[in-house]
Amino acid sequence: MSAWETYLDTHQSRFLDELVEFLRIPSISAIPAHAPDVQRAAEWVAARAARAGLEHAQVLPTGGHPVVYADWLHAPGKPTVLIYGHFDVQPVDPVELWTHPPFEPHISDGRVYARGASDDKGNMLAPLLAIEALMRTTGALPVNVKVFFEGQEEIGSPQIGPFLAARKDLLACDMVLNADGGQYSETEPALLVGLRGLCAMQIDVTGPKMDLHSGLYGGVVMNPIHALVMILASMRGADGVITVEGFYDAVRPLTAEERQWIAAVPFDVEALKAELAIPATFGEAGYTPLEAIWVRPTLEVNGIWGGFQDEGMKTVLPSTAHAKITCRLVPDQDPATILRLLQAHVERHTPPGVTVTVTPFASMAYPYLAPADDPGNRVARALLRELYGREPYIVRSGGSIPVCTLFREHLGVYMTSFGFGLPDERQHSPDEFFRLASFRKGQRAYGMMLERLGA
Repeated sequence: MSAWETYLDTHQSRFLDELVEFLRIPSISAIPAHAPDVQRAAEWVAARAARAGLEHAQVLPTGGHPVVYADWLHAPGKPTVLIYGHFDVQPVDPVELWTHPPFEPHISDGRVYARGASDDKGNMLAPLLAIEALMRTTGALPVNVKVFFEGQEEIGSPQIGPFLAARKDLLACDMVLNADGGQYSETEPALLVGLRGLCAMQIDVTGPKMDLHSGLYGGVVMNPIHALVMILASMRGADGVITVEGFYDAVRPLTAEERQWIAAVPFDVEALKAELAIPATFGEAGYTPLEAIWVRPTLEVNGIWGGFQDEGMKTVLPSTAHAKITCRLVPDQDPATILRLLQAHVERHTPPGVTVTVTPFASMAYPYLAPADDPGNRVARALLRELYGREPYIVRSGGSIPVCTLFREHLGVYMTSFGFGLPDERQHSPDEFFRLASFRKGQRAYGMMLERLGA
């Protein structure tokens, strides 16, 4: 065992205490009242980066929630590796479903329970601990290192694009390691190469200037809820195919190799049905469930409201109706283009008698796809094979990490996913947790990764 690995083993108790301290900070970026807590978390991270041995540790403003930057650049002739993660967390509601308070970390059965434990504070802290171990035992790092930790990932990183564009020189690097990720299971590694993008909009339908008596006006005045349902129904067929004109035009077809990679990933449809208590799955014909989740675009109604909502009956013809829609996008779909296509579709399918307003949401994410043989992915693939004793699955995700495409756009580099959370750790849900074994594995893996890249 190397000296730095021994250092990690020796200091695990302290590292866990520090993780607990970090998890106590309620750094919820989506709730304005918690903005001071996000700032406090940034200051905690900057101080921790400095204690690890990194230089120039600082909290930088973005116009929104801050970011943390630090570096160590004393390895001439070696690559410069930027490590990314985030210190903001999701809201905790419904708080009554938590077994223990979400910001009072609880350790049980080899797990630490708290909001942000897996996503992403436990994962984000691991590389800093590996850096500390290398610095304290060897006095140097095998490569040049920069860290970039943000406080707004959970709200779509709205200020990160302009920040990266303005600070290209500061953040210039040869590759990015993304600590915001995970593995397939405790025994099965995974190399994430793709993510879906995202766009969102709200549809507001307005009819009469006030709610009306349905007996006196029903049959002569268009009901905004009926109009909204007609518009929504026109967007997707019963077979799951999205019927918005032009929606699929830019979708990149799957290669035979990509389909083989996806087919190699185990997926139990019956277990999924049992877990979700659904009688059947649903999806676009011609695609497996994983292909549908990872590499096909979607259009989903996330919420719909209008009219009388209380118990009992009220014979009313409502004056307004509303819906929220999100689309998950795949290469090479452009979120702004899809929003324009949706707006045009709504206009074409609005029945007479109502007025419809479409409001796009500002948060958008572009789909992301990195080559499996990108240099960073090649090194990560070999290292995961060594850590787990088996070949990693080549996977994608149906979710979105906006910063992946931002790094590609502004720094010209792909991100190598290198996190150690697991799918069952209840990210974004009550009783989120992180396995202490994964916390320890992430530290060792980052030390090994930096050594490999230096070699």
